[in-house]
This record gives sequence, structure tokens and C-alpha cells, in this order.
Amino acid sequence: MILSVIKVFAPTAMAFFAGIAITPILTHYLYKHRMWKKKAGKIAPDGRATPIFDKLHAHKETGTPRMGGIIIWTSALLTIALIWLIAQVWPTDVTTKLDFLSRNQTWLPLFTLIIASLLGLLDDVLQIREPKDGRPNGGLPFWNRLGIVITLGLVGGWWFYAKLGVSAIHIPFWGDLTIGLWIIPLFIFVMSVLFSSGVIDGLDGLSGGVMAIIFTAYAGIAFFQNQIDLAAFCAVVAGGTLAFLWFNIPPARFYMSETGILGLTTTLTVVAFLTDSVLWLPLIAFPLLATSASVVIQLTSKKLRQGKKVFLVAPLHHHFEAIGWPAYKVVMRYWIIGLITAIIGMILILLDK
Repeated sequence: MILSVIKVFAPTAMAFFAGIAITPILTHYLYKHRMWKKKAGKIAPDGRATPIFDKLHAHKETGTPRMGGIIIWTSALLTIALIWLIAQVWPTDVTTKLDFLSRNQTWLPLFTLIIASLLGLLDDVLQIREPKDGRPNGGLPFWNRLGIVITLGLVGGWWFYAKLGVSAIHIPFWGDLTIGLWIIPLFIFVMSVLFSSGVIDGLDGLSGGVMAIIFTAYAGIAFFQNQIDLAAFCAVVAGGTLAFLWFNIPPARFYMSETGILGLTTTLTVVAFLTDSVLWLPLIAFPLLATSASVVIQLTSKKLRQGKKVFLVAPLHHHFEAIGWPAYKVVMRYWIIGLITAIIGMILILLDK
């Protein structure tokens, strides 16, 4: 038991300090090469300009680098690789036990984190190019990114069904429901929904704090399910995210951007399925759900109600800014709500089991 606790907490601290250590190197590179958007502004999902958002944030976008999410997945990858290497070079009972790279628990989430983060990195690189038509660069086209996410979901769903033998989902306080091959399209759907929640990365400290809370909650859930390797993986991601957050608290040194948020949201899908808590995900990750839903509501309202909006601007956190809330108040209240809903979700999962 003690070794299991160490297995979860020690890598968390290692990932945090690894992230802190590599940040000066990354920061120097990002500022030296001006890795920020060259043209301020944002294009809404419906292709229109966002004047309210531009008024609130235009002055920040052209002086603060993107790609801060590199801190998260790099620190996690370094920590996992170091612990695995130690177990290979000095194979003792302790070092072997502390190694949490395993086929049935951590291969798939680690693969997803790396692939999705690299995709996000490519999107960031495209966004920081000099614009050719005077409009802000939008990075990879939305449908291209969604197509790659769907492909990742297809691979993940197939892995669960064919390699891990998972063909059922747990219905809270009822039991398991066998759905067979339908586990694959369900996996794709959940990953696509979480992909849309990446718009939460819009204020200094917002996405970092929310994602750190969610992955910490899932570390606890996995630990109580005796999936110690997965618990350690989630904790490492949380540790790397906290290292990023250290430098993203206002005023942000850099933004998480796609290379961070895309890796985190897609990996969260895998973790939710591995812990058999997919239907609890909307509660545990409530800030993500609310943020994504606000965009859907806004677009639907504008389409069906002749351009009328529900929110001054979407996503939801920018609406609160537009009505006069300081950014730090929005961020901290998101953290509080995220923490409370994550705790409630953990309690209900434990009672459900």
C-alpha cells in the first residue's frame, strides 16, 4: 500500500519539478523566435469575426507566446521515461514496482497524449505564421483537426474492444450494459465532444487549473479502483499541468494553446473509459461541458433565431468577462466549481461501486 502511494505521488512531484526546470529553456526559445500570433483576433466556429473577444484580448495575443502546453506533455514524458529506464537498468523489486508503463493501463493514454499534442503543436505553428490576407491565422482547418481526432477515437475504441476486451459501459447505480462493437462509435463521440471543449483555453490560468483538477480527480478514482499504473499516469499529467500553471497565472508567460489542450482533452477520453466512468464524465469535467455547451447554444440560437444570441460572446467564460467580471474572478470561480463537481463525482463513483 505504501509503495503504491509512493508510486503515485513521487512521479507527480517529479513531473512538476521537471516542468519547472525546462520552462526557462522553452521560454527563451519562444520569446527569441516570437512564437505568438502576428495578427490579433479570433474567428468564430461559424466563420465570423468576434469583435467583443477582440476588444477584450487583442492586446494580449500578439505579445504572449503560444505552445506553453509543451511543458505538460514533455514533463510527463520525461518522468515516465526516466522511471521506466531506471527499472530497466536497475531491476529490483522496488524499481520494477514503481514503473507504471503498462500495456493494459498506460500505453493507450500515453500514445494519445503524444499524438494529439504533436497535432496541436502543428496547429500552433500554423497560427503564428505571418497572415497573408490581413486576417488572423486559424491554424489547421477545423474539419482537418476533427478528422484526426475521430481517427484517434477509432484507434482508441478498437483498442478497447479488440485488445482490452471491453464491450460494455457502466450505467450509474444500475450496472453494466453490453453494447459490443458500439463501444467504438461511443468512444469516437466522447472524444469529439471533449475535443470541442478545448475552447476553455481562453483566459490566463483557466484551462491549466481546470485540467489539473480533473486529472487529479481521475488519479484518485483510478487509485481506489486499484488501477495504480493509471493513477500514477493521471497524477503525472496533473503534475506537469501544475508546472505549466505556475507560469500561466496572470500575467501569463505563455499560453497553453492547442499543443496542450488537445492532448489533455483526448487523453481524458481514454482515462474515462479505462476507469469505466464515461457517464460520470460530464460531472467530473463539468467546466468543460459547460464551456462546450455554451458554444453549441450560441451557434444554434444564432442559426434558428435570425442571429439572436444567448450570450454576449461565447464561450461562457468570455461572456462573464463581457458583463464586467475581471478575468481572475472568472478563472478562480471556474476552479472552485470544477473542484466541487470533481469531488462530488468521485464520491458518487465510490458509492456506485
